[in-house]
Amino acid sequence: MRSFLRRPAVGAALTVALTVALTACDSGSAPVDHGPSPQTAGAALADGLESGDLGGLHFLDQDAHAATEDFAEVVAGMGKRRPLVGLGRVSQDGDEATVELAWTWQLTPQQEWKYDSTARLVRDGDNWQVDWSRAVVEPALTAASVLNVTTLPAKRGDITGARGAKLVTERPVVRVGIDKSMVGKKQAAASAKRLAKLAGVEAKPFAERVRSAGDRAFVEAIVFRQKEVPDKLIDGFEAIKGARLIVDEMSLGLTKQFAAPILGRVGEVTAELIAANPDLYEVGDMVGLSGLQSTYDKQLQGVDGVVVEALGSDGKQREIHRIDAEQGTALELTLDKRLQLLAEQVLADVGPPSALVAIRPSDGAVLAAANGPGNEGQNFAMLGQYAPGSTFKSVSALALLRRGLTPSTRVPCTATVNVDGRDFKNYDNYPASGLGDIPFATAIANSCNTAFIASRGELNNGDLAKAAGSLGMGVEYALGYPAFLGQVTDGRTETEEGANMIGQGTILASPLSMAAVIASIQGGQRVLPRLVDDVEVEPKRGSEPVSKEEAATLRELLRGVVKRGSASALRDVPGKPVIAKTGTAEYTNDAKQLRNHAWMIAAQGDLAVAVLVADGASGSSTAGPLVEKFLRGARRS
Repeated sequence: MRSFLRRPAVGAALTVALTVALTACDSGSAPVDHGPSPQTAGAALADGLESGDLGGLHFLDQDAHAATEDFAEVVAGMGKRRPLVGLGRVSQDGDEATVELAWTWQLTPQQEWKYDSTARLVRDGDNWQVDWSRAVVEPALTAASVLNVTTLPAKRGDITGARGAKLVTERPVVRVGIDKSMVGKKQAAASAKRLAKLAGVEAKPFAERVRSAGDRAFVEAIVFRQKEVPDKLIDGFEAIKGARLIVDEMSLGLTKQFAAPILGRVGEVTAELIAANPDLYEVGDMVGLSGLQSTYDKQLQGVDGVVVEALGSDGKQREIHRIDAEQGTALELTLDKRLQLLAEQVLADVGPPSALVAIRPSDGAVLAAANGPGNEGQNFAMLGQYAPGSTFKSVSALALLRRGLTPSTRVPCTATVNVDGRDFKNYDNYPASGLGDIPFATAIANSCNTAFIASRGELNNGDLAKAAGSLGMGVEYALGYPAFLGQVTDGRTETEEGANMIGQGTILASPLSMAAVIASIQGGQRVLPRLVDDVEVEPKRGSEPVSKEEAATLRELLRGVVKRGSASALRDVPGKPVIAKTGTAEYTNDAKQLRNHAWMIAAQGDLAVAVLVADGASGSSTAGPLVEKFLRGARRS
C-alpha cells in the first residue's frame, strides 16, 4: 500500500546544521534530539530524481556529480520520458533512516508504470547522506544494469468488407534501406545511390536522407509487398555495403490499387502531425495518412504496448514490466471485394479520369467505388464534381411528373430551341423520327434535350432541388466518410434554367450521387449511400422521399431508354430487366476545345451503378460499354 507524505520545503536547511533546541523537563528526563530531518533529505532526493539533478544532496561514498551522471546513465534507455517521484514513508533508527520512493513513469499517453523503491540514509553530523545504488531507481537493477524501454507496436485493426472479407490487413512486406551501423559515413551516401537505382527510387533525395540520419539509423528507401520485390534487387543488394532487406508486416489492401483513394494509406507520421500532436506522436510512429485510414486512425491504430527491461553490461535483458499492446478495432465497410475488383478491372484501360460506383438499392450499401488510372490517385468516385448531363433528366422527369406530366403527355421535341438568345440542340445523330410532338416517355427514351428545356416553364423555383433530394441527391447528412452528394440550385438566368433541365448549367454531381439517384428509382425509396457499417445515415434536412408510385413511373420511363432508346445496348444483358439513362455533358477544356463528360446510370435487380468518363464521346458509346461489362460481370460473380 502506498503511503504519501507532503514534501517539506527543501532549501538551505539541507546543507547547514539545523538549530538544536534543548528543552529541560522538570521531571529530569533526558533531552529530546531535534536534529536534521530524514524527511527533508528524502524529499530532496525525490525532487532530485524527478528533475534529474542530484546536486545539493550528500552521498555516502561519492559526490553529487558522480551520482547525477550515474542516474542519467540508468534512465537514458527510457528516452524522453521523465519520472514523477513521490516521498512515501520515512523510518528512522538512530543515525540511519529508510525512505520509500513512489515512482510513476508515463510510458505511453495512455499507460503508466508505478512502483516503489527504497533508499538508505546515514546521518553524518548535520547532514543525511544517501547510500546511492541503482536499486534506488528500480529495485531489480544491479550495479551493472540500466533501464531500457521498448515499444510493442499494436497490430492495426483490419478494414473489412461485405461478408467479413479482409480488405486491409497485416500483409508481408520487405523494407529496403541502408543500415548506417553497417557502413561508414563516407560510404553511406554512395551505397544509398546504388541501392536507390536497384530499388527504383530517386537517388539524390534518398542519399541526402541517409547522410543526415544518425550513425546507427536504418534509413528506409522503399517498402515492397513481399511478392513484388524486383529480382534485380534481391540479386544485387548484398553487393552494396550497408544495404538491408528486412521482412516485416504492414497494413495493406488486397492490391496496391484496391480502393486506394478511399481506403487511404498508412505510413510514418509526418513532421506536421508530430508538431500538432506532440504528446500523441513521435518519430517512427505509423499512422493513417489519407482516406479512411486517416479518418478512423484512432479506432484502427490500437494502443501500443511497452516492455521495460533491465539491460546488463553484457547485453543480457531481464524483463521488469510489460504492458501488452491492444489491437486496433476493425472498421467494417459495405464494399464487396468481388464487385470492387470487377469495377477496377472494368476501368483498368480507361485513359481519361473515370469512376464507377455501385449501390445496393434495398439498403444503400456501397458495394463498389472504383477510380480509374487516369484519376492519379484522386477519389472522383466519391468527391468528383461534374455536370451529369442527361442522366439528370431522371431528376427533371420526377419534377415534371409532380407538376402533372404523365408518360403519355405530348411534349415538343424540336431540332433546336432558343432560350434568351442561346440555341440548344439535341445530340448528334438524334433520330429524325423522334422529332415533333412526342410522348414524354419517348422524350426520355431518346433523351430529347429540347423537349425538357421547353418544359422548364412547368416548374417553380426549387422544384428541381426537391426532386433531386427525393432521390438522394444534394441531401445533407452524415456519411462517416468524405463525399460530394451533388449540387442542385435554381438557374440565375433563363439560359441557366434551360441548361439545368438537361444536367448542365449550375448542376453538379459525383458518381456516388448519381448512383444514389438510380438506386432510389430502382428501390422505390430514397437511398442514402452507406459505406461505414456503424454509421446510421439520416438526412439532416431535405425534401420528402420519392414515393413508390413515383418510382414505379420513373422505372417505366427508364426501362424505355433500354428497350427503344439510347441505352439499347443493355437490352440483352441476361437476368432481370435493366433500367438506365445515358448522359453527355459538354465542357470546355484548358485548350478551349469543346469536349464531353460521358455518363450512364443503370440498375438491375438489387444493383445500381453509375459510370463517369470525364472525357469521352458520349454516354451511350463511352460509358455504356463499361456499364454493360460491369452488369454482366456482376451477374457471373
